[in-house]
Amino acid sequence: MKTRILFVCLGNICRSPAAEEIFRTQVARQALSDSIEADSAGTYSGHAGNLPDPRMRRAAARRGYELTHRARPLHEADFERFDRIVVMDDNNYETAHRLAPSRELAGKIHRMTEFCRHSPQWDHVPDPYYEGHEGFELVLDLLEDACEGLLNDLKNPTRS
Repeated sequence: MKTRILFVCLGNICRSPAAEEIFRTQVARQALSDSIEADSAGTYSGHAGNLPDPRMRRAAARRGYELTHRARPLHEADFERFDRIVVMDDNNYETAHRLAPSRELAGKIHRMTEFCRHSPQWDHVPDPYYEGHEGFELVLDLLEDACEGLLNDLKNPTRS
């Protein structure tokens, strides 16, 4: 049985597709693709069907990640399908909670920065959409850190 992780941001064009691909890459490097899978979604559906923002694709490509995910909105059914729903900031957290079909299923929602091991000063992953190059690089740094922490948490659940 696979563990399924859903990463969520606002438009599903910057942070969450980058997290999905970073996590997927880390999972593959540890030969865990048969037991862990990832997807991403957004709390806003206005970008549905679009590729990630070109600036995020370029920044990610410089680190060896190819972002090919097509944006999609978060759906109520995602709470049944995924084991963890990992959001990027407080707004995503609140929106996901409102969409959750039950309190029990809302318990699957986690903040991405809960899993940061090297950047504990961050309580959210900032949206780089209105930022320059440095904003995208910061987001990728935070996501690499948090994805590593999430994967370690999944592999060693009693240590978290």
